[in-house]
Amino acid sequence: MSELAQSVPLVTAAEEKVAAATQLQLTWWRFRRHRLALASGVVVILFYLVVVFADFLAISPPHSTNAARSFIPPQKIHLFDSDGGFRPHVYALKGQRDLRTFKLIYAPDPSDKRYLVWFTEGYAYKLLGLFDTRLHVLGIDRGTPEDALFLLGTDQLGRDVWSRLMLATRTSLTIGLVGVTLSLFLGVLLGGISGLYGGMIDTVIQRVIEILRSIPTIPLWMGLAAALPADWSSAQVYMAITLIISLIGWTELARVVRGRFLALREEDFITAAELLGASRMRIIFRHMVPSFLSHIIAAISLALPAMIISETTLSFLGLGLRPPAISWGVLLQDAQNIQALGQAPWLLFVAVPVIAVILAFNFLGDGLRDAADPYG
Repeated sequence: MSELAQSVPLVTAAEEKVAAATQLQLTWWRFRRHRLALASGVVVILFYLVVVFADFLAISPPHSTNAARSFIPPQKIHLFDSDGGFRPHVYALKGQRDLRTFKLIYAPDPSDKRYLVWFTEGYAYKLLGLFDTRLHVLGIDRGTPEDALFLLGTDQLGRDVWSRLMLATRTSLTIGLVGVTLSLFLGVLLGGISGLYGGMIDTVIQRVIEILRSIPTIPLWMGLAAALPADWSSAQVYMAITLIISLIGWTELARVVRGRFLALREEDFITAAELLGASRMRIIFRHMVPSFLSHIIAAISLALPAMIISETTLSFLGLGLRPPAISWGVLLQDAQNIQALGQAPWLLFVAVPVIAVILAFNFLGDGLRDAADPYG
């Protein structure tokens, strides 16, 4: 009896845990080991926190203009006071005209200190679009931030670049999120119908996909965006750009979903659902989609950067969102002018969050794709 017990391999607690784990748990455990993807996920979460609290993080009215504040460089923050105490402050700026170049030069005035104040009142806005408030994360003890606090400098019209960048992040990232959501729905629905039904329906959907994918992307975006009426409001242009990007971006996901459905529709659980009288829509969304949900999540994380780049490109070319709307592409328009860029190189800082979020989404997508098959 003891020899028989010794011949039976012992199952460790870790192996029992793995054997009893769900697919979602296995996916998370594997994703957790991908350090770069995990860090990228944190970066993405931070960016979307900026989306939610954009007005709270802004320090000045984003549309407030003043020619006297034109092209003020980023301000240096002094952390320690003259007595050595930790009291972050900035020096108020004085503008002086250079008699040789006639350029307005701003110099800090050490005799006029403005201490930074956390969680102070500023311009009015709606928190989460619901609650009226004037609370902002940062301000100064005297005067208004738009006259004395310039974390990233100002643009040609004297508008605070930091505050505009916060609101631009909200616009560009929500366009990407809404666009991917619509593309996901169209891709899963049409790809699922194509793979599940087959026949003439499959042929028609695949030919439509091929036609859309054969059209050069940038000229198509430019043509559709240029067709928008010039008298439309920023909100109407916002929704139109989102719809345009979504209607073009669903084709790749539809192809992936179709291939998966072709493999799944012969499985026993699909046959059982059909025999029980389940509708085709229920089979698609209740039985087939959850079976490769991890692949869809990976596809979404890789499609989001493409959506963001699309909006930024259109707005940068002047064919997407237009002022007074604020997006990354709209802000980057100011960097098109070589003369303005020579006077204010800090305007290119807007490209930093664009690069950061695109890299974060791509690394996150790679990690999710590797973790999509926990048994691999």
